[in-house]
Amino acid sequence: MFDRRGHEKVMAFVMAGGEGSRLRPLTTDRCKPGVPFGSRYRIVDFVLSNLVNSDIRSIYLLVQYKPQSLIEHIRKAWTVSALFSDQFVTVVPPQMTKENTLFGGTADAVYQSLNLMDMHRPDLVAVFGADHIYRMDIRQMVRFHCEAEADVTVAALPVPLDQASDFGVIDTEANGRIRGFQEKPTNPKPMPSDPTRAYASMGNYLFNADFLRTALEEAHRLGETDFGHHVLPRLTESNRVFAYDFANNEVPGTKPYEERGYWRDVGNLDAYFEAHQDVLGLAPRFDAFNPQWPIYSSHYQGPTARVVQGHLDNVLLGAATIVSGATVKNSILRREVVVEPGAEIEDCVIMDYARIGAGAKIRHAIIDRHNVIAPGAEIGFDADRDRAAGYHITEGGLVVVPLGDIRYFSREERRSGGGYSE
Repeated sequence: MFDRRGHEKVMAFVMAGGEGSRLRPLTTDRCKPGVPFGSRYRIVDFVLSNLVNSDIRSIYLLVQYKPQSLIEHIRKAWTVSALFSDQFVTVVPPQMTKENTLFGGTADAVYQSLNLMDMHRPDLVAVFGADHIYRMDIRQMVRFHCEAEADVTVAALPVPLDQASDFGVIDTEANGRIRGFQEKPTNPKPMPSDPTRAYASMGNYLFNADFLRTALEEAHRLGETDFGHHVLPRLTESNRVFAYDFANNEVPGTKPYEERGYWRDVGNLDAYFEAHQDVLGLAPRFDAFNPQWPIYSSHYQGPTARVVQGHLDNVLLGAATIVSGATVKNSILRREVVVEPGAEIEDCVIMDYARIGAGAKIRHAIIDRHNVIAPGAEIGFDADRDRAAGYHITEGGLVVVPLGDIRYFSREERRSGGGYSE
C-alpha cells in the first residue's frame, strides 16, 4: 500500500520500556528514555525527532518500567497533530493478555501490539530503541531496505575493532546481507570493506509489515521474546536480512566540526555524562542546534535565563535559570535552576528545579531534579564524605545526587525558579 505521496507507508514502534539499571540513581524513579538530557531534552526526544523529521509520524511508544514521568512528558511535548489520524505519538503499556502480563522482551512487546498495525496497514514497520543520542534520516534507511529487497534491515554503526567487544556485532557479506550476529564477542568479525572496524547493531530495525507479523507469530510459538538475541539470528538463516551502514547517513544541517555519524549509547552514568560534554563548546561533537533537523521537546512557556553578575565559561543554560554572583564552568544547568552568590560549579550537570546554595562548591557531578544543596556544601571533593551523604559515585569518580523532594519547595520558591512547574 502506498500513501498519497507515493512513498512506502511507514509506522513505528519505539521501545521505551527500558529499566536502565546502570543509570541508577537517575532511573530509580523514571525509565531510561525519560531521563533528562542536555539543557532541555529527554533521551526519548532524539528518536522521536528522528522519526518525525523523517516523515514517520504514526508512532507507538511501548512503555513498561516506571513510565509515569515519560508519559507526562509525551503528553505535554509530543502532541503532533489533532487534524490527521495518521500523525500521533501514542503511549502503549503491556496489553495484559491471558498469556502475558508484562513485556517479556523487545519482540514480545511488538507481538503484544500487533493489533495496532491493523488500523494503519503500513508497508514497513520501524522498530527503534529510545536509549540513544543521535540524528538519523530514516528515509535513507528505508531507501536502502527497498533497493536491497530486504525482509529486515538492521541499522549498523562502524566501530573500531578494539572497541567492538562492547557491542552486539553484525557479520555481513560485501553487499550488506547479514550472515550472523555475535553478542559482545572476544574476536569480533570485521566489516568486509574495512578490516579495522566492525559493525555494531544500533538496535534499530526496519521490517516489511507482513513479514514482521509472520516472524513474530512464529517467535511467539517458539517462545522467543527478544529481537537481538532470538528472532533476528534465526531469520538470517533463510531470509533477506541486511545491515544498513549508518556511516552513510547524511543529515541536513550537520556542521563541519561535528562528529560524522555521531551516536552514543548512554547506558551508564559515565557515558551519559561524557555525552553531555559532547554538546558543550563552540564546536561541539554534537550540536543540538540544527534548524534543518531540530530536536523537539517540551514547549516551556516560562521566562528566559538570567545571569546577575558572576562568571560563566562554556555553559548551557535552560529556561528560567538564575545565576547570581556565581562561577560556572563546563557545565549544563537545566530549567529553573537557581545558583546563589559565591557558588562554584565545574564539570557538572545540574537538573531542573535544583537550588545551589551560596558558597557551595560542586565539581564533576550530576545533581538530579528538586535538590537543594546547602550553602557552603562541597560535593566532588571528598569521596568518603559524598558516600556518607548517600550520593552515588561511579568508577570514573562522577558523583550523582539522587532525585530530591518536590515537597520541599513553597509556591514562592517555585515562582523564583526553584520548584516544579511542568
